[in-house]
Amino acid sequence: MQNLTVGPPTRLILAFTVPLLVGNVFQQIYTFTDAAVVGRLLGLDALAAVGASGSLVFLLVGFSWGASAGLAIPVARAFGAGDHQAVRRHVAAGAYASLGIAVVITTLGTVFARDLLRLLNTPPEIIDQSATFLAVTFGGAGVTVAFNFLSSTIRALGDSKTPLYFLMMSSVLNAGLVVLLVGGAHWGVAGASGATIMAQATAVVACLVLIRRRMPMLHLTREDWVAGRHGLREPLRTGLPMGFQMSVIAIGALVLQLAVNGLGATTVAAFTATARVDQLAVAPLNSFGIAMVTYAAQNRGARQWRRIRVGTFRTSVVAAGTAVVLGLVLIVFSQPIIGLFVGPDQPEVMHLARTYFLINGSLYAVLSMVFVLRNTVQGMGRSTVPTIAGVLELVMRAVSGLVLVRYFGFVGVALAAPLAWVGSLSVVIPAWIGQLRDLKERENEPQVPVQHPEEALEAA
Repeated sequence: MQNLTVGPPTRLILAFTVPLLVGNVFQQIYTFTDAAVVGRLLGLDALAAVGASGSLVFLLVGFSWGASAGLAIPVARAFGAGDHQAVRRHVAAGAYASLGIAVVITTLGTVFARDLLRLLNTPPEIIDQSATFLAVTFGGAGVTVAFNFLSSTIRALGDSKTPLYFLMMSSVLNAGLVVLLVGGAHWGVAGASGATIMAQATAVVACLVLIRRRMPMLHLTREDWVAGRHGLREPLRTGLPMGFQMSVIAIGALVLQLAVNGLGATTVAAFTATARVDQLAVAPLNSFGIAMVTYAAQNRGARQWRRIRVGTFRTSVVAAGTAVVLGLVLIVFSQPIIGLFVGPDQPEVMHLARTYFLINGSLYAVLSMVFVLRNTVQGMGRSTVPTIAGVLELVMRAVSGLVLVRYFGFVGVALAAPLAWVGSLSVVIPAWIGQLRDLKERENEPQVPVQHPEEALEAA
């Protein structure tokens, strides 16, 4: 566990971010490996099938990603305030909420997958494989939700390294399993999604063992479970908006996927490959955002207002510089990167991918500001702002899918994400300016000393 309310803000945030950064990269390696193995071993149609189902996975499983991060905010706030009883109560409430989320995702995903694929105008030649991929993915959604919740809870206590280790272990296991199940056992696209679930299940077990052996603060009693059941309001107040934010963004992605599907299987395959690489490239930027949620929440609990302001500014500068470097790398090395997914006999896919990277990579600095400011505002407890920002992202992606793609083809697809980032910032920046004024006014308030677990042990 790590207290982020004392010490140099920049050093603490970077130290907390680095494991998150590596972890996010490994998280994306899941989907990257699946797509690369499927594309190379099963062909272009199978790659397109995985890609055509990606937006549906993002819609439902993405909700659990956002909700888990939001459920951990009260945990981080209570830890920052030194209220260990509240920490356990919020963890219990988050566990109840996560169970409900898992049930809903599994039910909706398995029952309506094929119908949703038809609504998305999925090409007939790939719809069967897409439906198979979704059935296995949503069938194991409970494992994914559990891993997201446990990882977010551990990070809320300032430990970003341990979830990284488990994620690295799971990613390596997934890479081996996907080759074994797809290439060796000939399970087809079902092997790709099955490998991910098996690997994540291993990480869930590892998290539970860690909590039992080394994190007594998270040993919940009967009273904690009762209190958690009656104290769902606050975790849901922060968790559901972040989950809905991800789902709203995903709806925009669904509209865009509908437009892409209408351009044919080759374009779907190109979009699948570029999306996988894009997700991997922006993982470091997302890591800064995740770090700022915990940093802002802990310091809000400890009433360290100036630390929030200073830490946010410095992180914004570092994140923007990182974004520029990432964009340049992606633009320069676009063709050899896409070559990992398709062979050299696919010049059209190569051309489309280069167009996508040129447009998106040059604007990563905008995305870095979205991640840092939106998550800081969320960590401060303003849950409605990210939701409104998500709605604007939906609108921008929908406009791209319904209008720009019609007139500009794949260029309209490539413009969807940058337009969504600008739409999000149009809400987040004014909200942050208002938050900044509030922070400056509170900086002169007297500070209340908080005793954390390690300090209590030293005193004893």
